[in-house]
Parts: sequence; structure tokens; C-alpha cells
Amino acid sequence: MRYLLRRLGFYVITAWAALTINFFLPRLMPGSPVQAALDKLHGTVSPGVVKALAAQFGINTKASMLSQYGHFWSQMAHGDLGISTSQYPTRVTTIIGHALPWTIALVGVASIISFALGTLLGILIAWRRGSRLEALLPVTTFLSAVPYFWLGLIFVSVFGVTLHWLPISGGYSSDLHVGFSWGFARSALSHGAMPAVTIVLASVAGWMVGMRNMMVTTLGEDYVMVAQAKGLSTRRVAFTYAARNAILPNLAGFALQLGFVVAGSLLTEIVFSYPGIGLSLLQAVQENDYPLMQGVFLVITVVVLLANFVADLLYVALDPRTRQEA
Repeated sequence: MRYLLRRLGFYVITAWAALTINFFLPRLMPGSPVQAALDKLHGTVSPGVVKALAAQFGINTKASMLSQYGHFWSQMAHGDLGISTSQYPTRVTTIIGHALPWTIALVGVASIISFALGTLLGILIAWRRGSRLEALLPVTTFLSAVPYFWLGLIFVSVFGVTLHWLPISGGYSSDLHVGFSWGFARSALSHGAMPAVTIVLASVAGWMVGMRNMMVTTLGEDYVMVAQAKGLSTRRVAFTYAARNAILPNLAGFALQLGFVVAGSLLTEIVFSYPGIGLSLLQAVQENDYPLMQGVFLVITVVVLLANFVADLLYVALDPRTRQEA
């Protein structure tokens, strides 16, 4: 328990530091949200319009930096991330709320499938060294060396343009409305198939090789040999004794992977024009939408910290040595 409390305290301090940087960074950048909005207008703008925009965006240029910092934390406490300048007058929370489920559904599910498949294959390859399963290593390693966007472009060209098996862009058909219906679910699955397969093929090799190497090392440990000498079943030795200890580094990597699901989907979403948060971040950067950029960075920070805390919980559950230290 003390171990988890120390880790929780560390994450609280880290979250405060990250949010503080998130406050100062946009304000140190050249320009401002108001200026970015005015740049889209042609002609001369009266001072009254400038003041009205600043009021709408919640910006008080006369307030001190300390006062703005306090106002920033007050907004965070109320879940107010401001108004998007590129999609005015839509609030940032609304944009993120619409985009985040698409990213979680696509990249999150694909990452879980990739981790589970790669880890399981790594266990089997290590346990059955010299079998035909080892032929998967060079194939998957080659696919992992291919950049996400290049693999995605190949899929678009072959399965979308040439064979017309799957749609090449978007998250669902434009003639459908978002809702809980079979037609929408089928359209969303068909639009997400190619991006998901791209992510799985590009990342499964890393989990497979990492798990295989750790399993080979763990299989040489004394406690595994003792378990085999006791006559325990092959499945119990492989999974309960060897894999349970070998999987710990992979779990830490998987937690980080989940944390970067929000940010790591950028290239995939650009290639497939997928309506996720990565595409929203790209549009925010292109439009100099500082409130939206700040909101997306906030979500990324929170998700990464939560994922790392989950990894700590898994370590405590799987590694008795951690519980003893606690």
C-alpha cells in the first residue's frame, strides 16, 4: 500500500508539472488565439471586435500571469477547456468528446489485439524453440520496420482502390447518422478495418520479440526447472511460472503504449482521414487553434499518467517482490 501511495503522490506532482507547462507553453508561443482568429478575417477590424473575441475566448490581457494561472486551474476544476478558434463557437470539450471515442475504439482495440497476439506468440515461440512458429519472427519484424503511413498507403491502394473491398477514408458512411444501429456499426467496422490491421501488423513484432526473449531468459531460471522436475503440466509451467514473470517488461511497455494511443494515432488517422483526436490535433496545429491544442495535450497527459498508474497496479498484482517492498 505504501508503494502505491508513493507512486500516486509522484503522479499527482507530475500531473501538476505537466498542466503547468501546458498553461505556459501556449502563452510563450508567438501570437494568440485572438490573433489566429483575426488572421482569417480580411480587412481592418475594430478594437471592439478584438475585445469581444478576447472576452469570448476567456482571455484577459490586462490580468497578471499569476491571475491567469489561477483562472486556468479554476477552469480545469470545472472541466472548461475554452472555445476552439478554428471551430468557433464550439467548445474544446465538445470537439475532444466527439473525436476521442473514435481514437479509443480504433487504436485502443488494435493495440490490445496486437499486445495479446504478440505476447501469446512470443510465449509459444520461446516454449517451442526450433518449431515452424519461429518463421513468423522475420516476417513480422519486416512489417514492423515499414512505417505506419507507408503500410497504410499500400492497403489503401490494394484493398481500397484496386479491389474495392473496403472504404479508403472516413469513420463511417456519410449518408448515415451516428447511433446504436446495425447499419452504423457495420459501416464503422468496415471503415476501421484497414487502419486497425495496419496498426496490428506494424506493432505485433515488437511484443512478440520482446516476450520471446524474456521467456528464453526466464526458462533458464531455477524455479522453472524445479517446476518441471516436479512433473507439473506443460501449460502450468509455461504460463504460471515462466510467462507470469517474463511478461512484466511487456506490461510496462503496454501501459505506455495505451498512454500514447491518443497521440500515436496521428499518422494513421491522416492516411485514412479517420475522425479521431490525432486528426483534430493536426487541424488545430494547422489553424493555430491554441485552446484545442492545449486541450488535446491535457488529455494526452492525463491518459499517459493513468496508464502508468495501471501498470504499477499490475506490477503489484503480478510480482510478489513489489508487495514486499510496499
